Amino acid sequence: MTYVIAQPCIDVKDKACLDECPVDCIYEGPRMLYIQPEECVDCGACEPVCPVEAIFYDADLPERFGAFGPANTEVFESVGSPGGASGAGPLGADHPVVAAAPVSA
Repeated sequence: MTYVIAQPCIDVKDKACLDECPVDCIYEGPRMLYIQPEECVDCGACEPVCPVEAIFYDADLPERFGAFGPANTEVFESVGSPGGASGAGPLGADHPVVAAAPVSA
């Protein structure tokens, strides 16, 4: 299991979670942030600091956000596990689920 960032993060990307993550496993995409599941140590430090309540433990992900569990895994299929977001830089593209979401005002 791991933590997942869901729909409320789209077009927000507050980044408070980046400062709290002790293993640097939260990566920035064009429209939202993603947790690299192989790098996440399930500490939960990111969850309480998210101002839009977009971070969930995978097993507790609300059904309405169900597509975001696979999205947080699949977005890393082409880049793998870079070993830390700060050294890797932003992801080149969002997952299709995120890219297809309406733009938030």
